Amino acid sequence: MSTATQTTRHAVVEFPIGPLTLVRDDLGLTGIYFPGHWTRPDEASFGPRAELAEDGGFEAAVAQLREYFAGGRREFDLDLNLHGSDRAQQVWRLLSQIPYGQTTTYGALAKEIGGGISPRAIGGFVGHNPISIIVPCHRVLGSTGSLTGYAGGLERKRKLLELERALPASEPTLW
Repeated sequence: MSTATQTTRHAVVEFPIGPLTLVRDDLGLTGIYFPGHWTRPDEASFGPRAELAEDGGFEAAVAQLREYFAGGRREFDLDLNLHGSDRAQQVWRLLSQIPYGQTTTYGALAKEIGGGISPRAIGGFVGHNPISIIVPCHRVLGSTGSLTGYAGGLERKRKLLELERALPASEPTLW
């Protein structure tokens, strides 16, 4: 069981897709989690809750996420401190290269990584991406283009892809 370092802290911020828990340490964001997030770590690892007014280091992330949801931001420029194996880091770097408004598949990512890794294994790394939205795992689809697994739920995945116009809007967006 991991515990928070002395510099780890978190903030809970309301966004159009619901509250997001942002976690960071002194090196950068370490996590962004939805309520009910499949791979959400133990909250003890999040450290104390920071009030945004106290400059907990979340201001840039909050501002850039708000710009994204308003349709004004396509790329993020934030310090990230992702924790994971070398292979996980490799997959997350590939996710970060998927352009706004475009999608790929688990199979295409597996081919790009090479070395015989399966699409299912890629799915495991994608599902454990700790920085949802900013490292855009929502842009990965099943082999037939279907929406499959998303740690924040398929409805959120659909809404993010609709926001980016990677999918046609199914109903008016709430934001």
